Amino acid sequence: MPSTAADLRRAVSAGQRLVVKVGSSSLTSASGGELSEAALTRLVEVLAARRLAGREVVLVSSGAIAAGLGPLGLQRRPRDLATQQAAASVGQGALVAAYQRLFALHGLTVGQVLLTADDVTRRSHYTNARRTLERLLELGIVPVVNENDTVATQEIRFGDNDRLAALVADLVGADGLVLLTDVEALYDGPPSTPGAARIAHITSPADLTAVRIGGTGSSVGSGGMVTKVEAAGIAGAAGIPTILTRLDDVDEALAAGDVGTVFSPAAARTASRKRWLAHAITARGRIVIDAGAVSAVTVRRTSLLPAGVTAVEGRFVEGDPVDVCAPDGRVVARGLVNYSSTDLPRMLGRSTRELAAELGAPYEREVIHRDHLAVL
Repeated sequence: MPSTAADLRRAVSAGQRLVVKVGSSSLTSASGGELSEAALTRLVEVLAARRLAGREVVLVSSGAIAAGLGPLGLQRRPRDLATQQAAASVGQGALVAAYQRLFALHGLTVGQVLLTADDVTRRSHYTNARRTLERLLELGIVPVVNENDTVATQEIRFGDNDRLAALVADLVGADGLVLLTDVEALYDGPPSTPGAARIAHITSPADLTAVRIGGTGSSVGSGGMVTKVEAAGIAGAAGIPTILTRLDDVDEALAAGDVGTVFSPAAARTASRKRWLAHAITARGRIVIDAGAVSAVTVRRTSLLPAGVTAVEGRFVEGDPVDVCAPDGRVVARGLVNYSSTDLPRMLGRSTRELAAELGAPYEREVIHRDHLAVL
């Protein structure tokens, strides 16, 4: 994998398959939420040219909720979930119709793909989504992916499709991820602060330690710079470089221009199942472990045993994904648990041998086997 910023930009530009994500704030006016014809036209022209040149593009587009604000007479993104979902129901049709019309001008057809958290949490749904996207690309279709905001719950409020875009990039084995927003790049401080400088290249998470990253999004979106940096990390774990830039610079970004911020992928690509455990699934509960267990799980990469568990939070059943937390509350791993939240509390701090003698052979299992445990 190329190492310099220029080489990474060229690699993304030359990639056969890209995932491009555009945020709500880039597609709509902040005042009324109506779709911007100029913004949509600019985006479609660039992506259509790439597709007609024989390269594949998956578009992950936010904007359904924002597009529904105007027709509903709303000035700002609503706070309550029911109204957000109503706006999404109204706006999704307008959003897809606009893409269909504009791509058709170039002789291209779009296919709408609506996903929920369940579609990436459940392994069977995850693989089915991959097959669908692969088939659309084989048929020469431009997939337009969005979260199914009408029925989604947690993700409708967090991420603004950034995490979804990174997961889709991993799903289809993309050569690059491009995140389009209304900010030119990642800066070393708030962009509005005098003296704030663009960061052209992030080589590793260590580069972010001194960077102040804002977390709030626009009035029509739900994401912020934090979610975009996290998305770049998810893609990076899959060996996929990311470019973060504004919609106005999309043509230059796809031509390897020095715009925005490019994120290097991780030096060592994480195994597919571990990536799925770490990023695709949504935890149903939390297991708190002691310092010794933290070291065993994160350093020695062992299975998690009952002896190291100190507390259980939430409700879950055997096989559910759970977060594994250090004593200070930090999430250090995520995995598929072998016991329910009803059974696990009576096992805390006890050895598997003791549990097997008292409760039977089924209780001799690990709490989470290392093959089903991803260190974060």
